[in-house]
Amino acid sequence: MSDNTPTLLVTDDDGIRTLTLNRPDVLNAFNDTMLAAIGKALRAAEKDKSVRCLVITGGGRAFSSGQDLGDVKERYKSDEPIELGSHLRDRYHPIINKIRTMEKPIIAAVNGVAAGAGCSLALAADMRIGAESASFIQAFIHVGLVPDSGSTFMLPRLIGPARAFEMACTGRKIKSDEALRIGLINRVVADDALQGETIELARRLASLPPVGIGLTKRAINAAWANDLPTQLDYEAMLQTTAGRTRDHREGVTAFLEKRKPKFTGS
Repeated sequence: MSDNTPTLLVTDDDGIRTLTLNRPDVLNAFNDTMLAAIGKALRAAEKDKSVRCLVITGGGRAFSSGQDLGDVKERYKSDEPIELGSHLRDRYHPIINKIRTMEKPIIAAVNGVAAGAGCSLALAADMRIGAESASFIQAFIHVGLVPDSGSTFMLPRLIGPARAFEMACTGRKIKSDEALRIGLINRVVADDALQGETIELARRLASLPPVGIGLTKRAINAAWANDLPTQLDYEAMLQTTAGRTRDHREGVTAFLEKRKPKFTGS
């Protein structure tokens, strides 16, 4: 691939923005250029009111194989201790935080292997659709590392602590059918149907009230840390906000008038 080829492709289609990881020759492994591009694209999508749903996928035959170890090989040519924490804080953490806090629906369309930090990126999305060829690998243990980029946070919440521990400490490949069964992904589709199925879901989400979706995401995020009384109070506060929107009034009016609502995001 030419050095001038963009590492991330950004396309728009009627309120749906798709970010395609674009280093197919290395299974979309992350280098600093790609990570910077992802961070910039996420910030832009958050600010752009025309973007109602975000899709993240991979070009070629993989979603992402994780960190490009070839890109960091110079660090391993000396006997100096390796310091990885600053790289995570500077490059990966802003991406994962932005995905989880952006009040827009984000779908990961997993078209092949999602390994290491590539798996973490998929887990951070609100929903995951897997192609039949998709697989998920917590590959960190194979190089003596700990799952990072949010995997130790997301995995136990998605599939439970015992399965999360098994994935993290064995590095076993989880194929799409098992991933669906254990709750790691929302659905499995044929490889050639992945794009169409993802866009269909994205269009449905994009047609719904943006404020309602954003507040729902906020509530679900908060529920991981709150006790029930706190969460009930939080729901009441968010519902007050949602109830004051034009979209709420439009939804009720459309229901009473037996017509399809037209949500504007206000």
